[in-house]
Amino acid sequence: MANAYTPRIVDAELDALADLPAISIEGAKGVGKTRTAARRARTSFALDNPLELELATADPSRLTRGAPPILIDEWQRMPASWDLVRRAVDDAPATSRFILTGSATPRAPTHSGAGRIVRVRMRPLSLAERSWPDKPTVSLAALLTGAVPTIDGSTTFTLADYVREVCQSGFPALQGLSGRSARAELDGYVENIVEHEFPELQYIVRRPATLLRWLRAYAAVTSTAASFETLRDAATPGEREKPSKATTQAYRDVLERLWIIDPIPAWLPTRNHLRRLGAAPKHNLADPALAVRLLGADAGALMGTGDTPPLAGRDMTLAGQLFESLVALGVRVFAQGAGARVGHFRTHEGRHEVDLIVERADQKVVALEVKLKYNVDDSDVHHLLWLKHQIGPDLLDMVILTTGAHAYRRKDGVAVVPAILLGP
Repeated sequence: MANAYTPRIVDAELDALADLPAISIEGAKGVGKTRTAARRARTSFALDNPLELELATADPSRLTRGAPPILIDEWQRMPASWDLVRRAVDDAPATSRFILTGSATPRAPTHSGAGRIVRVRMRPLSLAERSWPDKPTVSLAALLTGAVPTIDGSTTFTLADYVREVCQSGFPALQGLSGRSARAELDGYVENIVEHEFPELQYIVRRPATLLRWLRAYAAVTSTAASFETLRDAATPGEREKPSKATTQAYRDVLERLWIIDPIPAWLPTRNHLRRLGAAPKHNLADPALAVRLLGADAGALMGTGDTPPLAGRDMTLAGQLFESLVALGVRVFAQGAGARVGHFRTHEGRHEVDLIVERADQKVVALEVKLKYNVDDSDVHHLLWLKHQIGPDLLDMVILTTGAHAYRRKDGVAVVPAILLGP
């Protein structure tokens, strides 16, 4: 059935929070917030509907009337609705009163909602949530227990399949669309960011072409920790008058508020003797498919096949970056469900780095490397084993995520897992 609801991993988190008075489901446009929230609501107000917005503006209190849970969809169209809910919760903190969904973070003078409105992040579909017969056989939550679970499972998923999923995107509405239709939707998504979403947050883009070039430069450094000065220079090659730091900082601020850029913070351990760690975030867009479209690429370009030529000889390098971004999307979804955080690790001089670090509340971690390759050799596990030597029992498990066919555990303890087989 085309309109059937696709269960989301975040559903379990929302179920666990059902006794709270107010929840805000946050994330970029198109990730499925409204569909997920609407299944839980008995009364709904869609503030992206001009008539609904006009009525709510004329009589704000109507947003608190009706059978609970009350869904206020796209609340940022009427910022006062956030404070209205907060005050309603203060007055009567009953369970399951409000669900808010929004495609932008609260901005001053809107109150943060701390202690009244619990915020839940929603991202695009992970591989495990997409419609594939290969089901996960390795659980990130199990790895986080430190029990060193048995690793097994096999898949027929190929490199071409992963590249196709990178280009297809995890936006639910794009699932099942043909390549050309999906590309058109993604191109329109990017255009909407510049033409509509920036102005909706009261930021007028005076030079749209510069913003688009900055976004393309950001896309090109996906899954790296390139400096923002590097990004600024790459966005305006050959131009004497480059946008100021204040301008590019404003781009970043708005894009983060819209959850379009989703950087992975550096992991900075606090209870071991590691020194000289890099603190720069690793760049990521909300969905790697956005990076593909910003760069004018497609599956043929990434694979260097078909009628589309490879991207200037660096197609597989870019494919590796985008594959890592796809994997990171899933790991962040799974980690959130397990109550864990995700960062990346890199020493200051770059001698040692690990792509993803999943950290429990007690600061014990699972370390994951992402490799765009079928087979794993000793050189691929070097950084994981070095980290194990450095932090000892704080390292719960080590994983290499690949494009291979089989999941297994090496003699040195490293789990080798095809990316499609990792799940919550």
